[in-house]
Amino acid sequence: MSPSTLRVVPLAALTLLAGVPALAAEPAVEIREWPVPWEDTRPRDPFVGPEGDVWFVGQRGDYVGVLEPTSGRFERFDLEDGSGPHNLIVADSGAVWVAGNRAAWIGRLDPETGALDAIPMPDPEAGDPHTLTFGRRGEIWFTVQHAGFVGRLDPSTKDVELVKLPTPGSRPYGIAVDGAGRPWIAEFGGNRIATVDPDTLSLREYDLPEGSRPRRIAVVGDRVWFVDYGQGRLGRLDPATGEVTVWTTPSGEGSLPYALAVDDRGWPWFVETGPQPNLLVGFDPETESFTPPTPIPSGGSTVRHMVFHEPTGTIWFGTDKDTIGRATVRAGS
Repeated sequence: MSPSTLRVVPLAALTLLAGVPALAAEPAVEIREWPVPWEDTRPRDPFVGPEGDVWFVGQRGDYVGVLEPTSGRFERFDLEDGSGPHNLIVADSGAVWVAGNRAAWIGRLDPETGALDAIPMPDPEAGDPHTLTFGRRGEIWFTVQHAGFVGRLDPSTKDVELVKLPTPGSRPYGIAVDGAGRPWIAEFGGNRIATVDPDTLSLREYDLPEGSRPRRIAVVGDRVWFVDYGQGRLGRLDPATGEVTVWTTPSGEGSLPYALAVDDRGWPWFVETGPQPNLLVGFDPETESFTPPTPIPSGGSTVRHMVFHEPTGTIWFGTDKDTIGRATVRAGS
């Protein structure tokens, strides 16, 4: 574990910072939602494929879904009952990789046939693969939340390697890979952020402020961003020094910030899931100011994960109100 120093920036203190108001004058964010035709299935964790289709999982419905945004057409690929898909990512080839959270596998779905090649976890303890992300060498890094592992899957060989986190109850949750190919992991139950050396698989942990519950994570350059679900904060870790800076979110301690994505300007965007309707908020790191919160039109209930799609300048998310949403945060290229 690495020692850390802490700088806390409360929202009220931002009003005089660099002459910028606490809520930055950012153009209004446009949000559109598509109702998913399968009710009470918790559509979540969308990912934009190479053809522009938006893939997602139905966690409570045991399916993989895909939305064609222009026509609004949905298609469904059913999985075995009890699969509990939690997350997916889509390769440049179009292959869809799915975390079977309740069935202890990671699977490759063929989008042409719907056939699924399920790769079981090599350790029976690793029963709940959680969130997947692509590495820099074509590999897939993933978290195993309740079992406390970080894993790496080689798609070409189907080999799976697991690294056990040393902190009991660490609950590795969100994961992101930096420019050097290192995965960074939010320890939702461990009050820490961890990283793994991709060459040696050695693990290092960084302490966060007492009481932190980091849930989702993103990397910009040499800084690691996270949302503190427990204390209503947006945080940033400098791994070189161990310094942690946190900003109180606009809705404060009960805001429950959850989903997190970073746009191509390096702005973190997150969703406050405590307020109903949920609120989408951006943050300008240069002025240390938040955008005006934008309500999710459906209410959201809970927005759990989001991704930024650079070609269109949009953020995609699923909601517990059975919708797939798109937030336009800047003009597309």
